[in-house]
Amino acid sequence: MEKVRGKLNVKVLTVNGVQVGAAQATKIADATAAHTINASFSNTEVKAALDALGTKINALIDALEGFGVSASS
Repeated sequence: MEKVRGKLNVKVLTVNGVQVGAAQATKIADATAAHTINASFSNTEVKAALDALGTKINALIDALEGFGVSASS
């Protein structure tokens, strides 16, 4: 199959009846990638780090769903 390259300007793009593509989502802040793990690193700190990571993952999923890349249910 030959690749088609070009620019497509449309107001709404649907594929098989599902709208895909949308306005650009707001920036999702970078996840914290550095944690100091030592003898004083508590379960509370581990839970907070995991909760923050879960929040980032959910924001990414929401963005994919909003763009039509992934179904919302």
